[in-house]
Amino acid sequence: PEGVEDFGASDDTSVSYRRDNNFYYLPEQAFKVPKQLATEPPLGGESHPSNETPYTEYPAKWTGNGSRLAQPNFDDWYETVKVNYGVRPDGKKEFDTLPDDYRHKDHAAHFAFWQDKDVPDSWKKFRDIALFWTEKGVDGFRYDMAEMVPVEFWSYMNAWIKHRNPEAFLMAEVYQPDLYRDYIQLGKMDYLYDKVDLYDSLKAVMQGHGSTGEIGRIQHEMRDIEHHMLHFLDNHDEQRVASPEFAGNADQGKPAMLVSACLSSSPTMIYFGQEVGEPGAELAGFGQPSRTSIFDYIGVPHHQRWMNNGAFDGGQLNASERELRHFYQTLLNLAHQSPALFGDYHDLYAANYDNFAPMQDKLYAFARSSAEQKLVLAANFCDQNGRSLSLILPPEVINSWQLCDGDYRCIDRLSDTQYTLKVTGGQGAIEAELPPLASLFLEINVSPSEECPA
Repeated sequence: PEGVEDFGASDDTSVSYRRDNNFYYLPEQAFKVPKQLATEPPLGGESHPSNETPYTEYPAKWTGNGSRLAQPNFDDWYETVKVNYGVRPDGKKEFDTLPDDYRHKDHAAHFAFWQDKDVPDSWKKFRDIALFWTEKGVDGFRYDMAEMVPVEFWSYMNAWIKHRNPEAFLMAEVYQPDLYRDYIQLGKMDYLYDKVDLYDSLKAVMQGHGSTGEIGRIQHEMRDIEHHMLHFLDNHDEQRVASPEFAGNADQGKPAMLVSACLSSSPTMIYFGQEVGEPGAELAGFGQPSRTSIFDYIGVPHHQRWMNNGAFDGGQLNASERELRHFYQTLLNLAHQSPALFGDYHDLYAANYDNFAPMQDKLYAFARSSAEQKLVLAANFCDQNGRSLSLILPPEVINSWQLCDGDYRCIDRLSDTQYTLKVTGGQGAIEAELPPLASLFLEINVSPSEECPA
C-alpha cells in the first residue's frame, strides 16, 4: 500500500546481519542457482518467460532453510529467502523473551506484553500484512514451518490478529513434538498438525510395519493439548493414501479415518479428493507422483469426477468412489454430532490384547463417553484377514458408565448393524465381527433407569 516500505528496502546490505534488516546477506557475493539445475532443470526443461532475463541478486541472501552459500545446493530452498526475525547468526535473540507463566495467559495478556517492547522491523511488517488481510475479512491463517520462526514472534503476531478478530483461526506446521506446547501455549497457535505422532504411526500401521499399540501411547501423551492437534491422513505435503507409495488402496484409509476422527476432541482435516480416493498419480513436473502439489499444474481426476463439470454432485464417480464418499460423509457427520467424542477417552487395547492375538498390531479399540452418550469404536487395519472376537470392556469402564449386570443394545451407526453388550460381574463384552478394513462405531443404548447407583 502507498506509504508502506517493502521488505529489505532500508536494509544495510554491507553486513550479513543487523537486527532491523529484513534479510540475511552474503556481502560482495552474487547469488547463483544450484549447479544441478543445469542437468536437472525444473518443469522438465520447459522454458519459462521469466527466464529470458537472467535473475540477478546482489548481494546474495540466505535461502529459506538457512543456507549461507551464495550458490546453494539443489535441496536447499534456493527459491525462497530467509527472513530475519532478530536472531543473530550465532542464534542469540535480540528481542524480549516471554516469561514462562505466559503459557497460561490469554491473547489479551500477550497483546499487552508487547505494547511497550522494541521489536524487530520484520515483526511489524508481517503484523501489518496479517492485519491488512484481516481487515478485508480473511478469518484465518495457516503458517508454513512455524518452528523455524521464534515463538516470541508468534506471540506478538497472533495476539495482534486475535486483538482485531478474537475468532480468527490460527494453524501451524510444527514437526518437533518437544516444541508443541511452546507454540500452542507461548506462540498462541490454535492448532498444529499432528503429523510426527499420530499420522506417522497410522501410516506405519497401514503400510504393515507399525503397531496399533502406539495409538494409546500417543493419546495419553497428548491429552493435555489434544484439542490443539489437527488430525489428517492426506495433505499437500504427504503422499495420498490411495497412492501405491502409501497404501495403494483408498479403502485402507477407512479404519485410520475412524481413529483419526474419533480418538480425541482434536479437529480432523479432509484434503480435497481424499473422500473419493484421489491417488495423486499425475506427473506434476517436479518429483515423482503420489502427492497433489500446491505448486505444480496438474489435474485431480477423481476430485474432478465428483465436480462433474460444475454440477458438484459426484455424477461421474464410479461405484467404489461413491461408497467411499458415503463412508466419509457418514463418519464425519457422526463425529460432528456425537457428544461422547468431546468427553472421556477409555483405552480398550490393553484389556483386549490377548483377544486380538495374533493381530495385536492390526486391531484397535477404544471407548468414548459423556453424560449423554456411550460409544465403543473398533478398527481392523488388515486388508487380508478378519477377526471374530469378544470385545472386552474392563470393570473401570463399566463402573464409570454405572452399568448394572445385564444386556444392552448397541447399534453400529456406520452400518445400522445391531450388537449386544453383555455385562456380567461388572465386566462387559461385545461379540464383534471385524472383517478386513472394518470400522465399528457402536452406540450403546443406556436409559437412565438402567444405570446402577454410583
